[in-house]
Amino acid sequence: MIISHRHRFIFAAVPKTGTHAVRQALREQMGAEDVEQVRLFVEKRFPWAELAAVRHGHLSLQQIRPYLGEDAFGGYFKFAFVRNPFDRFVSYCAFMMRDRTDFQQWPQAVMRHFLFEAPPEDHILFQPQSHLLLAEDGRTLLTDRIGRVEDMQASYDAVCARIGIASRPLDRVNASPRGDYRRYYDPALIDGVAARYARDLELFGYDFEGLA
Repeated sequence: MIISHRHRFIFAAVPKTGTHAVRQALREQMGAEDVEQVRLFVEKRFPWAELAAVRHGHLSLQQIRPYLGEDAFGGYFKFAFVRNPFDRFVSYCAFMMRDRTDFQQWPQAVMRHFLFEAPPEDHILFQPQSHLLLAEDGRTLLTDRIGRVEDMQASYDAVCARIGIASRPLDRVNASPRGDYRRYYDPALIDGVAARYARDLELFGYDFEGLA
């Protein structure tokens, strides 16, 4: 997550949505008064002890709201990027097996393990994207704009135009080499992902084929 007091924005870094590429570009525009929390490639922590103790940079908007106060939280432009949950789940499985060959050899077995046999409920990368973006009521999106991984550069350009900073081509960071996500699925896996990430599919307008 990045909070820019200079440019009055909050970037909520949803995991597995190209967040590191966006962070790299945004850092070029940050001032000394701006703050970031991140634990991969670069380590930076927020100035609030309770949040600094969190062992990742994927904090929710609801988590940081009390630390900013309602005036700043309400007045700052809040944005995030989201991704088709079916694609994101494949990316998650590949990432978790990045130091082994299991996913390359038996992708559906790995997917079934995480989805049905031993779902890592508390792992921030496994949790629904909406968990980071919803208000306390569990229904209201706190973001002012949602960008999409499927249209990453255009989404980033639009964000930059809104907050008044220069855009630039995004780098490719922390990506895993693999093919079309749809080729990894069978009907049971499609149903399993659809059930687990139903809220994301509804909120962000996706289905198995892409944008609904």
